[in-house]
Amino acid sequence: MRLGIDVGSTTVKMVVIDEDNQIKYKKYERHMSNVMDKVKELLGEVHSLFRDEEVQAVITGSGGLSLAKVMNVYFEQEVISCSEAIETLIPQTDVAIELGGEDAKITFFGNSVEQQMNGTCAGGTGAFIDQMAVLLNTDAMGLNEKAKEYSIIYPIAARCGVFAKTDIQPLINEGAKLEDLSASIFQAVVNQTISGLACGRQIKGKIAFLGGPLTFLSELRKRFIETLNLQPEDVVFPSDGQFFVAIGAAILAKKQKAVSMDDLYKSVNAITSDSLSETTHMEPLFKDQEDFDRFIQRHNKAKIRRKNIDAVTGPLYLGIDAGSTTTKAAVIDDEKNLVYEFYKGNEGNPLDVVKSIIKDVYNSIPKGSYIAKSGVTGYGEGLIKTAFKVDIGEIETIAHYKGAEEFLPGVEFILDIGGQDMKCMKIKDGAIYNIMLNEACSSGCGSFIETYAKSVDMNAVEFSKEALESSSPVDLGTRCTVFMNSKVKQAQKEGASIGDISAGLSYSVIKNALYKVIKLRDPDEAGDKIVVQGGTFLNNAVLRSIEKVMGKEVVRPDISGIMGAFGVALIARENAEEGDISTLMNPDELDTFEVKVGHGRCGLCENNCVLTINKFKDGSKFITGNRCEKGSGIPIKNADIPDMYEYKYKRIFGYEPLTMEEAPMGEIGIPRVLNMYENYPFWFTFFTNLGYRVVLSDNSSKEMYEKGMDTIASDTVCYPAKLVHGHIKNLVSKGLKKIFYPNINYERIEDETAPNHYNCPVVATYPELVKNNMDDVFAENDVEFISPFLPYDDDKRLAKILTKHLRHRKISAKQVKEAIDLGRVEHFRVKEEIRAKGEEFIAYARENKKKVVVLSGRPYHLDPEINHSMNKVITSFDMVVLTEDSVSHLAELERPIRVLDQWMYHSRLYKAAEFVGNQNDIELIQLNSFGCGLDAVTTDEVQEIASRHNKLYTVLKIDEGNNLGAAKIRIRSLKAAMLEREKNNIVFKKATTKWERVEFTKEMKRDYTILIPQMAPLHFQFFETALSTEGYRAKMLPAVSEHAIEEGLKYVNNDACYPTIVALGQIIAQLKSGEEDLDKTAIFMSQTGGGCRASNYIPLLRKALKDLKMEHIPVVSVNPGGIEKNEGFKFTAGLLKRMVFGVLYGDLLMHVLFRTRPYEMEKGAADTMFEKWSETAKGNIKNGSIRQFRKNMIDIIKDFDKLPIDDENRKPRVGVVGEILVKYHPTANNDIVGIIEREGGEAVVLDLVDFFSYCMYSEEFNYREMGGSYKYMALNNAGIAILEMLKKPINKALADSKRFHPPASIKETARKAETILSLGNQCGEGWLLTGEMVELLENGVDNIVCLQPFACLPNHVTGKGMIKALKKNHPMANIAAIDYDPGASTVNQLNRIKLMMATAHKNLEKKRKQEYNS
Repeated sequence: MRLGIDVGSTTVKMVVIDEDNQIKYKKYERHMSNVMDKVKELLGEVHSLFRDEEVQAVITGSGGLSLAKVMNVYFEQEVISCSEAIETLIPQTDVAIELGGEDAKITFFGNSVEQQMNGTCAGGTGAFIDQMAVLLNTDAMGLNEKAKEYSIIYPIAARCGVFAKTDIQPLINEGAKLEDLSASIFQAVVNQTISGLACGRQIKGKIAFLGGPLTFLSELRKRFIETLNLQPEDVVFPSDGQFFVAIGAAILAKKQKAVSMDDLYKSVNAITSDSLSETTHMEPLFKDQEDFDRFIQRHNKAKIRRKNIDAVTGPLYLGIDAGSTTTKAAVIDDEKNLVYEFYKGNEGNPLDVVKSIIKDVYNSIPKGSYIAKSGVTGYGEGLIKTAFKVDIGEIETIAHYKGAEEFLPGVEFILDIGGQDMKCMKIKDGAIYNIMLNEACSSGCGSFIETYAKSVDMNAVEFSKEALESSSPVDLGTRCTVFMNSKVKQAQKEGASIGDISAGLSYSVIKNALYKVIKLRDPDEAGDKIVVQGGTFLNNAVLRSIEKVMGKEVVRPDISGIMGAFGVALIARENAEEGDISTLMNPDELDTFEVKVGHGRCGLCENNCVLTINKFKDGSKFITGNRCEKGSGIPIKNADIPDMYEYKYKRIFGYEPLTMEEAPMGEIGIPRVLNMYENYPFWFTFFTNLGYRVVLSDNSSKEMYEKGMDTIASDTVCYPAKLVHGHIKNLVSKGLKKIFYPNINYERIEDETAPNHYNCPVVATYPELVKNNMDDVFAENDVEFISPFLPYDDDKRLAKILTKHLRHRKISAKQVKEAIDLGRVEHFRVKEEIRAKGEEFIAYARENKKKVVVLSGRPYHLDPEINHSMNKVITSFDMVVLTEDSVSHLAELERPIRVLDQWMYHSRLYKAAEFVGNQNDIELIQLNSFGCGLDAVTTDEVQEIASRHNKLYTVLKIDEGNNLGAAKIRIRSLKAAMLEREKNNIVFKKATTKWERVEFTKEMKRDYTILIPQMAPLHFQFFETALSTEGYRAKMLPAVSEHAIEEGLKYVNNDACYPTIVALGQIIAQLKSGEEDLDKTAIFMSQTGGGCRASNYIPLLRKALKDLKMEHIPVVSVNPGGIEKNEGFKFTAGLLKRMVFGVLYGDLLMHVLFRTRPYEMEKGAADTMFEKWSETAKGNIKNGSIRQFRKNMIDIIKDFDKLPIDDENRKPRVGVVGEILVKYHPTANNDIVGIIEREGGEAVVLDLVDFFSYCMYSEEFNYREMGGSYKYMALNNAGIAILEMLKKPINKALADSKRFHPPASIKETARKAETILSLGNQCGEGWLLTGEMVELLENGVDNIVCLQPFACLPNHVTGKGMIKALKKNHPMANIAAIDYDPGASTVNQLNRIKLMMATAHKNLEKKRKQEYNS
């Protein structure tokens, strides 16, 4: 018999088959987080049926690896298992879509099997569906039944459960039908699967649907079938689809050794949870019972004044807080005594809950009492106010502040954590001066704990009690809850108790709140009077966690869960006049209360919003879903409020193209995307004057995005970039045969004082990705896609390059120059008009006593689909809207500012912030697209500018999710704070933006210890020697630890990429270790000055040092380009030579070590030889002898050539490419080389020196194609020549050796890269990354892991974005893109690498057979 065990994230599947693959036993059960017990239980059943049989077993599944190790049973990667079942049972399949609990996979069958699997995110999987079902108070099957009756589909983000909740919760609160929500959730899963996993591949042919969710949920299948336009004959839906992974494992078990069923059963029963553990743990919440008792006694003192409701007379005041997941109510009397309280979950129907509350209040109040005034706050404020005729609606931030102030007069810091929202308010001078709300992310909120508690059949109270008794809380990190979910699953599979997980979640909720949302660096910033409130703090584990993390005692009111309701009851009392009686529905009206929910489309503008219409019995309506007031059914009061977004959108795109008769050159299409929001006036004028009819793609929409999503190569790229694909398809559908979309690395210089004027890497080079991922679309429709790299910042050079590109169209240089001149005139005209309009709108606002908001971001945030009509929300609150470029000319920045101001769009953003900082009646809101890495730099800087001027700062994080509930709260809060500050006469402060840098002096060189962060251990060991020899007291930092990463997360903006957090975390950890004299310490860091955010590591570190009160420590920018100069550090000829020696030694030793170690006869021999030669190399770096350098290099090759190895043992070779730090640092990549070697492969990592050569060689392209400097090119070519001269004897020795091969020259790598993309891709690793992949593939290394930090900007294009093109040219290419992030599940990464390795072994076996047969 053969046994297949599939341990998934939420279920265990077990299958027994016979020799003919006939199923003899099958079971599919949820493990409710108790994996071990479930496996033991099912294996017990198998044992009782087949006790006397011999069995061959294979374990598979995302949770099976640890179990397989301790059971000593072979583990197979689940996609391999599934593929085996498909090829055996349903061989007609072209594409298989499989959804599991936390995994989603698409497998493409053909010449070679290509598999895509979800990376760091479990959005759009079974667990996501379960999460959404809990939210709707049902289960997955309940959703399925409801979805059968849907009438409308709402756009819901499935990128992660958090965004989906942000979309769904307000829809629930606004009365959307369960049927429609259910179908919308399934559609979101479809969209996420296709956009996230297709990676540019079209899903067509015979499609198989596998896995539990697709087996049990017919409506989910239906949504896939409709979206993919499948015919019935194209659908492959096998019986037992949910068992396919387990069946495949059972089929593969035929290769395994048979054991007795009895022995297997005994082995699993002997396993303890300890033997599975790989998870890290933290200290318990309480030392002992006494510690817990003291904590409880202290918090029991924090009580509100109460009075029995039977004893009250006279007026009462009702406050209702209609929250995202719960509804709360409070009734107070004239003396502010609390006489009634209520707290209950919405259970998907907030109207019913509020109706029952009001009825209960009426039934409870004695004769002689009455409701004088009622108020409502929270998410459902609008609906509840209309439905039940509540007197007052108040913004929840103000309600919470009023409640806290009443409870603890003089409160300085309020932290309110609710179900999925979090509010933090800092109070100064009796007014709110800073409000922070979670940015479209609920990672620090309570609903995750509640949802998780429900998943293990507990309520939140029981779950919390478990945490209090935990002796070993699981360390779950401080990232998005979906990433955290992966860590929870990993811990539970390893046997962590529910209490350990509960305590770990409590810690994580607080760390997320403090570090991610509030970005609290020092607990003293919070002051001494701290109130914590919200339902989440009713959980004692969460309450204890905040005290432990902050190191401060806090006050939790005993009515923590209803503080919003209490606050709005106080506001109702304040607003009541003598004799008032509330307009609230009376008991008779409540008895006949009913609501009918309908749907419609607004149709009053291009957004055509989907409306949810609640009709009440008295004829009143409450309409939601509208982005502005037009569709709300209420009169538009603020239609004439100046709105720069509306004006600018029309001004940028409001051009009338030539008719076909007027256009001798025909039509040319331009997509309405990214930098076209900046440059369209120029390009329209340019092409119109050349005789083209310019056709613009239509306005963005969700439908347009969905049409293009099957060509999206990177699932983590920002929404504005994802929209590009839909716009290109839109132009193709219009019949355009020419589409123009250029790559532009540099924008026009707008601020001469800024150090540079780059575009963001995605904006600059996204046309390259489009060219390589939409090639099928272009070929099928005979479209010419024109996407040159252009020097847009220099019209003279631009004319030269465009003439070259347009010559074959019979357009002369003179015509090109004239068209550019006219285009530039129009470009400047538009800019001037926008600035003039900005001044006009400010004058209007001041004349009419209106507040002004500068809604700032990037040019493409003008797109209503991207900004979700946020401008309309602001004008609906009677505030004038400006853009950053309409006011940036009104301010000057004192430079240098702290950050390296290298992106043009950001220069104007900082100037706009400085302008706002000097105005009392204007505030700034910054729009930040999810996944925008550059905003890790900008948001901190803009916040600092605002803070220095004593101004408010609001950032709105936006994505494809288009619910405006949270945004409206923030905008109302902002306006309320502005009015409160005006009332209290709080004004701006004069301040400077100039950053005083601490210079590294000559005196410091003598006696300062210089810390060098570790980036590439094999190479950087030699840099320490090089610097020490040149007179610096250099100290290489130790290997990066988990603690160092935690420090990085604490002090660095969490939107920064993983390398930033790793590099800065290790420095911060060392400075805090107590090992260094902080008055005699400096830090050296490299800085390239390129368009990637890596150049801002140093400014981010300086900010962290300031927060740590260590700003006196000098940070030295190590760069040959002279970005910063320091008297005490110079790139001398001696230092440069020694550094080059170090890089070349590191490269050669890495090359020979990785080539021999997998095959060594004596374990450890290669490492011993490596250590020996490393010490010899250090001696040579000290003496600087070139002759010894050459001799050593040749001797290293000879020594490793003689190392005894197993020549017969051929292993798959795996190339390792990617972002430079993740590629070379074993801690940052979870020891990728070790994993490859343990999985039976040989790692091939190309040279570090190539990165420097790539930077220099790029100047050749810049000179020839972009009109760059000849002198700069010649200088860099000289640098390459010196490197090649030093490498020449090494390459010869490698070529003459038995087992090594010389690397390609940078010229060859560039030539290979150009077969796929342009050498204009120079951000980050740029074209080098693609060139390395081509080089590996052409040299027979078919297997590649492409490593990148989560949401690495350049890698969206040159890494993930080129995989489709590489596979087209090399059909056997087996490429896995792996994302790295502090929150990424290592198990998931390992599974994906194992999948790639399994395919590598399979392909090698195929090759061997072909060689044998030939």
